[in-house]
Amino acid sequence: MAEDVKDSYKGQVKELDYFYLMVKNQILANQSPTIGLFPEDTSDEKNMLGNVRESVYCAIAVWSLAVAYRKIDDDNGRTYELEQSAVKCMRGVLYCYMRQSRNLEAFKFDQREEHALHSKYDIITGDPPADAHHRLQLDAVALYVLYLVQMISSGLQIIYNLDEVSFVQNLIYYMERAYRVPDYGIWERGSKYNTGKPELHASSIGMVKAALEACRGFNFFGKDGASWSVTYVDPDSLSRNRTTLETLLPRESSSKNTDAALLGIISFPAFAVENEALVSRTQDKVIRHLRGNYGFRRFRRDGYGTVLEDKNRKYYQPTELKSFESVENEWPLFYIYMMLDGLAKNKPDQVDAYYRCLKPMMKKGKYGIYVPKYHYVMKAKIDAERLNHGSQEREASKEDGDEQLFLWGQALLTVAMLLKEGLITIAEIDPIGRYLSTKNQKVYRPNTRHAAFENVAKDMTVQMVFIAESMRLQSTLATYGIQTQTPSQLDPIQIWSPRQLIELLQHLGHNPRLGLTGRPPRPIGSIGTAKLYRIFGNTVLCYPLQFEQTDFYMYHDLALLIDDLKNLVGFVRNSWTMSGRPTFCILLREEHFADPNNEEMLKFLSEFKRGIYNGIRVKNGRLNTLVPASYVEHLDFRIPNESIPDTAVGLQETDFKHLPAAVRYRRLSSSISSTEADEDVFEVAKHYEAMPTHELHNTLSSTKKLLDQADILSVLVKRDGLHYELDGATIEERLQSIDVKARILKDWSTLRFVASVLRKAVDSLAPAVTSMLVRGKFVSIGVFGHEEELLVKPSSPRKTLQLIYDLCQPYDMFEAVLHQEILIMLSKLILSRPRLFEGMLKIRVGWLIHAMKTELKYSWRMRDPLHSLPPSKVTELLTYILGINMMKMDDRTWLQKRQFVGALNRCPPKFYDNVWMILSRTPGGFIIANQYLPQQPTLSDMTNTDLNFSLKIEMMFHRIAHPEFRQVTIELITVITTILERNPELQFQNTINMDSIVHEAFSNFLQESGLEKQDDMTPFYNTSPKGIKGTSNYLTKVVIKHLLDAPKVQEVENCVLS
Repeated sequence: MAEDVKDSYKGQVKELDYFYLMVKNQILANQSPTIGLFPEDTSDEKNMLGNVRESVYCAIAVWSLAVAYRKIDDDNGRTYELEQSAVKCMRGVLYCYMRQSRNLEAFKFDQREEHALHSKYDIITGDPPADAHHRLQLDAVALYVLYLVQMISSGLQIIYNLDEVSFVQNLIYYMERAYRVPDYGIWERGSKYNTGKPELHASSIGMVKAALEACRGFNFFGKDGASWSVTYVDPDSLSRNRTTLETLLPRESSSKNTDAALLGIISFPAFAVENEALVSRTQDKVIRHLRGNYGFRRFRRDGYGTVLEDKNRKYYQPTELKSFESVENEWPLFYIYMMLDGLAKNKPDQVDAYYRCLKPMMKKGKYGIYVPKYHYVMKAKIDAERLNHGSQEREASKEDGDEQLFLWGQALLTVAMLLKEGLITIAEIDPIGRYLSTKNQKVYRPNTRHAAFENVAKDMTVQMVFIAESMRLQSTLATYGIQTQTPSQLDPIQIWSPRQLIELLQHLGHNPRLGLTGRPPRPIGSIGTAKLYRIFGNTVLCYPLQFEQTDFYMYHDLALLIDDLKNLVGFVRNSWTMSGRPTFCILLREEHFADPNNEEMLKFLSEFKRGIYNGIRVKNGRLNTLVPASYVEHLDFRIPNESIPDTAVGLQETDFKHLPAAVRYRRLSSSISSTEADEDVFEVAKHYEAMPTHELHNTLSSTKKLLDQADILSVLVKRDGLHYELDGATIEERLQSIDVKARILKDWSTLRFVASVLRKAVDSLAPAVTSMLVRGKFVSIGVFGHEEELLVKPSSPRKTLQLIYDLCQPYDMFEAVLHQEILIMLSKLILSRPRLFEGMLKIRVGWLIHAMKTELKYSWRMRDPLHSLPPSKVTELLTYILGINMMKMDDRTWLQKRQFVGALNRCPPKFYDNVWMILSRTPGGFIIANQYLPQQPTLSDMTNTDLNFSLKIEMMFHRIAHPEFRQVTIELITVITTILERNPELQFQNTINMDSIVHEAFSNFLQESGLEKQDDMTPFYNTSPKGIKGTSNYLTKVVIKHLLDAPKVQEVENCVLS
């Protein structure tokens, strides 16, 4: 037995020596002697550029071998050598990054490409390259940060001082907004069209999610670190990245239906997706579409490295993409990824299967085995391969195993072989346990901030604490059986507002020496306010943003507040990934119970006493009894001998006497009435614009109506600015005073008008837009009948807000804030009720509001304008119009039906596939709304599964000014589809002008109906599509005429190329 052990040990040493020689001569021989990076091209001595991503993978391979050598008694110093080589690389990347701290600081605030960290550096000097490259690659930064955590967890010392800790903290801030930052992705080219345009990539977001999860509460000084070397991750940003990733998958991006890069996030190294069904769907799709005989294609129509690609051009030309179909290079690298997946998940059959596939690709070099970068189709075999994909032999790229190597592939091959031979285990190179399923995930990490709390099993109970702002309110609620605490009764625990926590966190990562300001003033979301905090020895609980008094007016509507809180409990319960329970602070104010809907609030609070709320376990109690089971985040980032950030004062108990008399003496069941409420007139008077300033001052003093006062002040703002003083107060202060009065009176028209004048912004505006974009919905901003702008990629809150005010305010003051309301509501509905959005690729907010105004009059029989309704009613109306099937409503005319459906931008099933088919049968292309779409290069550059093709069609429809004309155009496309499907031998011989066909059908309709020639198409719109006299019949006749007409050239010169 002892001999067997001895032989086994000798065999292990021998195998390790083999791998050591391989790593030493194939990988470490290429490491820069100065900063430790690895070159991206090992054969070109003049090209001294190193790629961060490739360098990190090399460091992983070297570190993995070091981990294996730790088991050897006498390693001849190899463990230390290998470990320090890995450390040298990781510190080299850190050095390169820290020299760009100015860029990092700017990127935290604006996420602009020119401020992104570079992804390539000179491996000798650490300088970024002089020539422009697409440096915005979030996955590279995330991979680096993820393996900083992995290597430090294994015992390596990489971060040396607090300057470096603060820089890593700022790298976290750099990554947190990945869910709405289009980048160039792992292949550094952006969209698959290779035209220099970035897009949201699931592979980038997945790697960022993994890195953020790894950094949460991690001590970058390792086991010997103190509280100030621990990093903080915003849990709401992490949740948004998770949601966005799960929404994008199994797609990679708008242009890529799938991509082999996804293998790296659903398995090794990121393990970023917890949903096993989604992992399986994504992996199956990659295998089904991209696997070949020599490896995996990166993505469809990938021209990189093929004999057809022009190496002298950075970008592709129109129609070029089609030429790469079926002849894309195949990369053995992804066989290795599939091996690593099997090794991590204990699937020996998968490991053996892909090893057998990989073995013929492996070559033996002077210092061991190696794999080519890719296999390509030779020029002479291109045509045959296109006819029968996979039928031709391919040539390997020019790696020789000595001077020329594909280091990324070589690094992962080394890791895979070490695992396969049993020299290391996946747990040893994934010490934080990302490879484990969610239920088996490691929770106890002794060198982290949460070590004292993470050994508690996850508990799905949501804790609730009710805080009454005054003793009077507490006594009143007690009569209803609702037990509360006042702020003074919580001592020493403090209640903070989210804004106070935002101000404190701005000190976290602040480093003047590096020019870093710490955390940007980003909102604290619902998950962030469901934790308790230990801050410089104080225990703090934050109330949710919904209770913030200085916030947007929406949550002054009690019905909306209650509805949002109900949803919030479910959201936090479903999004909670931390040990310990979430703890909600429900801050009860006097004004909540001065509302006519106060009984709903009482009922809402009473429901929590049962212990189960909507199937969720809840526990209501005194805060001091809930603390032991809560999740506690330590923010003791104080540094010895340095100034401590000023701690904010907690919420103070309120004396209700400070409230206005109208509220102070009101009973809980009473309602408001005031002569200041303007109940009859909602439209803002326009004649104030023409008044001289002195007359405006006099009118302001005499008018009692709040909306009129706000309107007069808005005119003065345009003339003199917000800071102009009027009777001892600035205009801004007077507007705020009106806002307070309108809030008490529930005068929603005035509240909305004042919010628009002050250009207020609703929180979570950018995430709301992003949540729709990642679900394949594009958003259009602008007032109905006026200029609109289509949002096709996420942008910052500042840009989105600026766009809304610029496009809406000149035409309608109310719509600027109604747009924000609607966007927030849409983002919630698309998450909770996605079926409401079926058939809607584009959401035109201005058109939606137009439809809501119409239905307010027809369905709800209300004369009041939309802007006079409380936000909860606006939400109810929006949900109603999204849910009704207008075409089945007998009490509506066909004009009304077409206007409504057109305003919602609904399309029939397979609509964009049908448009693709029509384009394929129309060599001359077609015209919609004076926008020309040529057949080529459209069909060559895109596929019918590309979201970008659907977007291109919607961009054409975007030019249509009237919803009823849009709907008739869609009916026309349905007619053309039916004809072409039934007659496969037919195709259009010339360009189709959809607009002309509709107008020609209208002319025939007028003639057969005996009507005079006219431009008003209302009679046509008001006609049923069915029957002999139906619109579809007239459209069909014109289409058949165009199909059967002799070929002729149509004028497209005056059209805009789409």
